[in-house]
Amino acid sequence: MSLRDLPAVHELASSLTTNLPSGLRTELARAALEEARALLKDGEKADAAAIARRDVRRLERTRHMPIINATGVLLHTNLGRTPLHPEAAEAARAVAVGYSNVEIDLHQGARGGRGAYLTHLIKHLTGAEAALVVNNCAAALLVSLAAIASGAEVPVSRGELIEIGGSYRLPELMKASGCQLVEVGTTNRTRIADYQNALTDRTAMILKVHPSNYQVTGFSEEASLSELATVAGQARVPLVHDLGSGLLTNTPSWLPNPPPAWVSNEPSVASSLEHADLTLFSGDKLIGGPQAGIIVGSSDLVAKIKAHPMSRALRIDGSTMAALTVTFELYADGRAAELPLWDMAGRSYESLLARLEAMPFGEIRAGVSTVGGGSAPGSTIDSPLLVLPSGDELWQQLLKAQRPVLARRDKGELIIDLRAVASEDDAYLASLLER
Repeated sequence: MSLRDLPAVHELASSLTTNLPSGLRTELARAALEEARALLKDGEKADAAAIARRDVRRLERTRHMPIINATGVLLHTNLGRTPLHPEAAEAARAVAVGYSNVEIDLHQGARGGRGAYLTHLIKHLTGAEAALVVNNCAAALLVSLAAIASGAEVPVSRGELIEIGGSYRLPELMKASGCQLVEVGTTNRTRIADYQNALTDRTAMILKVHPSNYQVTGFSEEASLSELATVAGQARVPLVHDLGSGLLTNTPSWLPNPPPAWVSNEPSVASSLEHADLTLFSGDKLIGGPQAGIIVGSSDLVAKIKAHPMSRALRIDGSTMAALTVTFELYADGRAAELPLWDMAGRSYESLLARLEAMPFGEIRAGVSTVGGGSAPGSTIDSPLLVLPSGDELWQQLLKAQRPVLARRDKGELIIDLRAVASEDDAYLASLLER
C-alpha cells in the first residue's frame, strides 16, 4: 500500500465492524491513517484497515462488560467484588429509569431526609443509635476524621497503617482529612500503654483499623477493642473502628451451625459496636451489596459527620440506595443465604466436583478458594480445581473470548475454580475450553 492508496477517513470508519459510536469509529480511523502514513514515509509496510481493526478491538475490551470469575476469589476487587442479588439489581434498575423518593417526604410532600428508610433498616439490624451511608468505606473514614478530628491528633498502631489496592494508604487519607496521625507501638506489637502514652490535650479520637488484607502473625500483640474503649472513655474521646469487611455477626443465622472458621474469626459489626463509638464498614464486601461505606454508632457523632460538607460530596445515589436497601431487607427477612456471596461461599465441595467432572478435559485436584476483597485475610474454603497445561496461552485465550473468563495461573498451569461461577455458565466455559 502506498500513500495514494490510503482510504478517506469516512470510508475507513464506515468499514469497521463494531458497535462503537460513530464518533469513536471516526477517531480511530483518523488515528490509524496517521499511523499508516508515518510507517509508509519511513519505508515500512502499512495496512490502515488492519491498524484500525486492531485499535477497535483494544478499545472494545476496555468497555465495561460482564465477565466470568473462575479465579476462586469470591470478592474480587478488580471484577467488582460480589454480584448483586437479582432483587437488589432490579430495585436499582427501577429507580434508575424513573423518578424516586430519594429525598422527599411523601407524607408532607416536601423535601425530606435522604435515605431515611435505609438508615432505619441498618439501625434495626445493628442495634446502633444512628447510621449514615456514603460512597465507600474509605469515604466513611475520610468524612469521620474530617468531622471529628480535623486539626487534631489521632493515634493509630503502626501495625494498622494499611495500604490496599489502588494505592490507598491510610496515612495519606488521614492527612487529606486534616487530622494529624500519631503512630504508636511497632509493626508487630502495640500495647495499650502505647496508646495511653500518646494521648495529649490535642487528641480527638482513637482509631483502630482492621488489617483486612493481611495478617501479622508470630511474635505479635495488639490492644483489644475493649481495652481501647476503656482508654478512650477515660480520655473522653471517641473510639472509631474501621472494620472494613462488614460481617454483621459472628453467629450468622443464614449459615449452617456452627459457621465456618473464617466467619467465626472475622470481626463483626455486632462485636465492634459493643466497644466502639463508631464502626465503619463496606456494603460490597461481606454484606454482599453494592459499593457503599456505612457508619453506625453514636447519634451525636453521626449527626456531626452528617452535617460536615464532605458528607454531601460523598453520598450515594438513588440506585445504589435502592440496591443496598434490598440487600439489608434480605438480612431482615432471614433470606441472606440467597445473596450471591453467601450462596457461593456455601457451595459444597461435592457439588463443585460434579460440575468439574462434566468439563471436557483437564485434571481435577483438591484446592482452596479465598474470600478476597479485603475480607478474612488468610482464610480459605476447600474447593476442587480443574488444572490444564499451557496456562499462560489458555489464560490469554479465555480473556479474549466474547464473554471473557478470568482464571488463575500457577507454574505454567491454568486453574479453573467454579466456586464463583454460576452453574448456567458451565456450558459456555466448557465450550471455550474444548475449542
